[in-house]
Amino acid sequence: MHIPDGFLSPPVWAALDIVAIPAVGYMARKAQRGFDESRVPLLGVMGAFVFAAQIINFPVGVGTSGHLVGAALLGITLGPASASLVMTAILVVQALVFQDGGILAMGANIMNMAVMGVLAGYLPFHILGATHRKLAVFLGGFLSMMIAATLALSELLASGVAMPGVVLGVSFALFLVSAVLEGVITLAVFQALETMNPRFIRQPSAEQSRALGALALAAVVLVVGGVLVASAHPDGIGKLAENLGIAGRATSLMQTPMAGYELKFWQSPWLQKASAGLLGLLLISSVCLMLGRILRSRAAVTR
Repeated sequence: MHIPDGFLSPPVWAALDIVAIPAVGYMARKAQRGFDESRVPLLGVMGAFVFAAQIINFPVGVGTSGHLVGAALLGITLGPASASLVMTAILVVQALVFQDGGILAMGANIMNMAVMGVLAGYLPFHILGATHRKLAVFLGGFLSMMIAATLALSELLASGVAMPGVVLGVSFALFLVSAVLEGVITLAVFQALETMNPRFIRQPSAEQSRALGALALAAVVLVVGGVLVASAHPDGIGKLAENLGIAGRATSLMQTPMAGYELKFWQSPWLQKASAGLLGLLLISSVCLMLGRILRSRAAVTR
C-alpha cells in the first residue's frame, strides 16, 4: 500500500506533501485536547503492534500479497486524532529507516493511510459502534483499506499512469480481498482486546496492562516468527506496478542499513529480518511514547 518515489508526478506528490502538513497539524491539535496520561503507553504499544503487522505479508491472490494497514484498529482504540499521529509516525519511520514508501511520496501515503484511512476506519464505529459493534469494526477495517487503495489508484491516474481497464479491474478485485481480510483481522484483534479487558477503549487505566502486554508480545512474535511464513510476493501497489511496467520507476533518495526490513549484519536471512523487525519495534514504540508525552504536556498547558 506504500507508494514509493518515482510513481507519482511532481505536481501530485508536491500537492499532497503540502496538504499533509496542515492535516497532521490539525490532528495534533485535536489529539492534545483532554489527552490523558494513562493513554501514553497505549500509543506506544498500538504503534508497535501495527508496525509489526504491516511487515508481515499474506497471500491475497496469484502472485500478490497484502498486509494489515491497521488504520481502523488505531482509530477505534486510540480515537481518530491520536491514531492519525501514530500512523504518521509509523509511515515516517518506515520511509526513513526501512525505505518502505517514498520520501517525496510521504504526503500521499500519510493522506491515504494516516488521515483518510483512519477517518474512514473510525466512521462506522462512530455511527454503529453502540448498536452493531462487531459489524462496525469489520466495516471500519474494510472501508479504511478501500479508501486508501482508491486514493492510491487515483493518485497514480492523476500522475499520468495509464491503466488498462482489465488491469485496473484486477487490481481493484485484489484490493477488495485485502479489504475483507483487513476487516476480519481488525475484528479479531478488537475482540481479543475486549475479552482481556472489556473497558479497554472506554476507560484507559492500569487494568489495560494485561491487554497491552499481550499486544506487545504479539508484536514480538510477529516480527520474530511471522517473517518465516510471510509471503515474498509484492503487495497490491507493487503487483500493479509490475503489470503496468512501471516497477522500474521506483527510486530511493537515500540508502539505509535496514532497507527492506533486513539488517545485513547477519548472514542468516531470518536473523536479518527478525533483528530489523525488533529494532523497528523499539524505534516505533519509542517515537509513539514520546509523541504521547508531548500530547500530555501540551494538554496540561491548555487546561
